[in-house]
Amino acid sequence: MLQEQDLKWQTKATRPETEHKTQYHIRCKPGDVAKYVLLPGDPERVPMIANYWDEKKHIATYREHVTYTGKISEIEISACSTGAGGPSTASALEELAEIGADTFIRVGTCGAIQDYIEPGDLIICAGAVRHDGTSDQYVEKGYPALANHEVVMALIEAAEKLGVTYHVGLAYTSASFFCGQGRPGFNSYKQSWMDTILLDMRQAGVLNFEMEAATVLTLSSLFRLRAGAVFTVVANRIKDQLSYKSTSVQQSISVAIEAIQILHYWDQLKKRSGKKYFYPSLLNYGIQNKSFDQSGGRVL
Repeated sequence: MLQEQDLKWQTKATRPETEHKTQYHIRCKPGDVAKYVLLPGDPERVPMIANYWDEKKHIATYREHVTYTGKISEIEISACSTGAGGPSTASALEELAEIGADTFIRVGTCGAIQDYIEPGDLIICAGAVRHDGTSDQYVEKGYPALANHEVVMALIEAAEKLGVTYHVGLAYTSASFFCGQGRPGFNSYKQSWMDTILLDMRQAGVLNFEMEAATVLTLSSLFRLRAGAVFTVVANRIKDQLSYKSTSVQQSISVAIEAIQILHYWDQLKKRSGKKYFYPSLLNYGIQNKSFDQSGGRVL
């Protein structure tokens, strides 16, 4: 692993990197990461994720960013922690894209704001309300934060295959864990508009509060990349319940990893059939060309 004194930064400040394109925040260079990357917020969750792979290698640790790369069978995969909130998430995604990553799945935790969603359930993010703050620095507010349709479908298929309880819908990405999500700040600080956030978003059908998805989804769309997100519900704000279980977090990790394998297979189908986008009947091409085994499973 490179030490700080070993890095020779180029003199241009516009896009800080070394002569070998080592990136300023994540300390990774081309060849260090795969095209498929999982994005947890918590740095300690990265080695947890890597333990699910067949092969793993620690690439770098710097600030809030821990990066591992490895393989599931022959599929190369990486995980890089973003830290909490939009700014550090944007730095990580920008630099991962700069060195070759193009498909991202945020794997995080959240608080549900619908009473029928229980702690331990998973939420697959189809899009996000943009109150992350960071995405406003990239494009006007009216631009939507949408998950890529292929990533959403892969996450749904993965959740169905693994038999977990899941919901699909919109998230609310906040720049603040407390006041921005309708919680009081220190010394019970609040303003009147904070009292309506939870109710308004619940009435609008939003499923949960979290802090990074809108940044990931917006930037990925702008940069012509693919992204989605899956959250483990650790709280229900309507019922004022909090229940963090590592087994529930492990479920979201398993779903994200399975979704990467599904996406890899679909990417192979697109390449072989000459199609730009995946659509369900494209699976017939795989069957006709013996891309499935006799049991109906994928041949990767």
